[in-house]
Amino acid sequence: MPWQALLGPQARLGATLALDAWYAQLRERAGSATPFHQAVLGGRLAATPGLAFFAGYQAALRALWPSAPDGPGGLCVTEQRRLRPADQHTRLEGLQLRGEKDFVTGGTAAQWLLVSGRDESAGEAAHLSLCVVHVGDPGVTLAPGPQLPLLPDVPHARLRLTDAPCERLAGDGWEDYVKPFRTLEDVHVLAALAAWLYGVSLEQSWPGALSLRLAALLAGLGEAARGPVRAPQTHLLLAGLNATFDALAAELDRALGDSPHGVAWRRDRAVLALAGEARARRLDKALVACGLDLGLAGPVAAR
Repeated sequence: MPWQALLGPQARLGATLALDAWYAQLRERAGSATPFHQAVLGGRLAATPGLAFFAGYQAALRALWPSAPDGPGGLCVTEQRRLRPADQHTRLEGLQLRGEKDFVTGGTAAQWLLVSGRDESAGEAAHLSLCVVHVGDPGVTLAPGPQLPLLPDVPHARLRLTDAPCERLAGDGWEDYVKPFRTLEDVHVLAALAAWLYGVSLEQSWPGALSLRLAALLAGLGEAARGPVRAPQTHLLLAGLNATFDALAAELDRALGDSPHGVAWRRDRAVLALAGEARARRLDKALVACGLDLGLAGPVAAR
């Protein structure tokens, strides 16, 4: 999908559509676009930051697993707010999963799920496999969760698996999927939210320089999306782009003002600060690997 289409005028999709219907229209408009370009287009078509986030999250899933089905999906790893393999209890036995997961982004709109399950033998170190589960199959139950203070237009659910049939993906669930997804989600969600802000800037005739800086941020994120997800230079570039975006905060607040978009942005922007400690650790490792000492500390490093 060419930048001309992504940066030019766009008519937003209706915010009152059901989440799965909204996403189906986005996928139809995106066609064969790469996950990154789908994230940017989703941000342009989203009426709210929540819908932009959802577009970025879904794009990150497709960057992680290019064979993903058309409908909305989710990555389900956390159990009782814990993420480490040793703290998980969901078990993979043969090609069946048994256990519970805390959080399904998109709630009951999700049609397929990537679920981690432990499969080590007794006495071995904890090991995760990642498996595909289809909502609606026997033993797969989604229980809607309460509305969260952030992103209220994106529901969530808890997942219960009772000998649920699944397909195991090749590779190590933790090293090949869960850890890389953190970086993929950072890139694609920031791209979608920056694209949403860029669209608002055009609609509200913000100062041209601010619109151009948001466009430049999108270009940088496009480069980060092309980089190897584990490479230190990718994490270094992403940290720089986060710092660039953070530097726009005051100017964005002034431009948004007390408009409905401004109220929604100030409520939902904290989603970008989630997992800040993990990002800081990845940046520290990237700096060491690249032989750099930039004296970073505080908010920049933690974002």
